[in-house]
Amino acid sequence: MAILKIENVVKRFHKKTAVNGISFEIGKGSIFGLLGPNGAGKTTLIRIITSIFNADEGTIYFNGEKLNEFHPRE
Repeated sequence: MAILKIENVVKRFHKKTAVNGISFEIGKGSIFGLLGPNGAGKTTLIRIITSIFNADEGTIYFNGEKLNEFHPRE
């Protein structure tokens, strides 16, 4: 089972799409790197995972539970 699962996450700022339909899973004990050029959406994705930003579309699961059901301080 994946500890973190990202499904079709999209984030837009006005007319600009910062993250477009990204999906991946990270298993328990895995080491994961997020690489890409400037402006690719890496920081935006991390801010979505940490609930600083809300995704416009898609779902994020942490330990099998939807991440958007938690308050950021949890």
